[in-house]
Amino acid sequence: MIGSDEGVESRQDVGVQNQAPQGETRQNMSTIDDTPRTYSGALLAVLAVALLCAVGGLIWTYTLSGRIAHGEAALTEANQQNARLAAQLRETDARLKVTAEELGKSLGLTQKQMDARAQQIMAHEAAANQRLENAQKITAQQVSAVSSDLSNVKTDVGGVKTDLGKTQTDLATAVSQLQSMKGDLDGHSTLIARNHDELEVLKHKGDRDYYEFTLDKNSRKPVGTVSLELKKTDSKKSKFTMIVYADDNKYEKKDKNLNEPLQFYSGKDRALYEIVINTINGKNQVAGYLSTPKGAPAPPSGH
Repeated sequence: MIGSDEGVESRQDVGVQNQAPQGETRQNMSTIDDTPRTYSGALLAVLAVALLCAVGGLIWTYTLSGRIAHGEAALTEANQQNARLAAQLRETDARLKVTAEELGKSLGLTQKQMDARAQQIMAHEAAANQRLENAQKITAQQVSAVSSDLSNVKTDVGGVKTDLGKTQTDLATAVSQLQSMKGDLDGHSTLIARNHDELEVLKHKGDRDYYEFTLDKNSRKPVGTVSLELKKTDSKKSKFTMIVYADDNKYEKKDKNLNEPLQFYSGKDRALYEIVINTINGKNQVAGYLSTPKGAPAPPSGH
């Protein structure tokens, strides 16, 4: 009976010990679950590096392919040269035999002398054959090297394709995180960039062209194919007033908010242009970007 009581007490102690870590684990998991998730600002930097690596890989592949093509051309030329050497060797052999026979007849050479001459001709032919074999060995080594390089190129191209696919996936993820805002013209919704990094994502998306600018108060400045003039700022309320000059027209954008798309039509085909102001620097300066459709007139060089 005493042994049985001790066994019960031991099992109870083990149960207590097992319950304590589980409570701690639940508390730790709760702490982890309550931790707010944040997005790393390094995502866009990683995306830019991946794009640069992919473009660098494509340029390297193109350069190596040119080198391989040059090697193949040299190999073809070497084979043709070997064929010409073999033909010349056979022709020379035939001429030597005829010359030896005629010379023997005209000079009355003995059989021993003719045999010696034949041995010389055979030695010459053997040396020529040896040179031909050496050339063929060198050619075979070059072919093997070219084949190896070509295999490496195929492997590298596969790696570049994989990296490019990952880059496209990262770009799609970054674009999905951008904010969509309604413009001031007719409620047309559009993706906007709230800072330089997000603007780089929009540029890589490739749907439109973007021009960054900094605008001082009461100073008219050309941006793209239009001109902008800052009239008033209110940094406390994050509002500003500006005038847009486009196609001999003047548009006043009064008391507008930060990151609000300011929309207007410009160009011969009346394409939709957008201006987004991201920051107000004190009382006299704002910074943002102009967004124009693909195919819209480009600004003169130097702007």
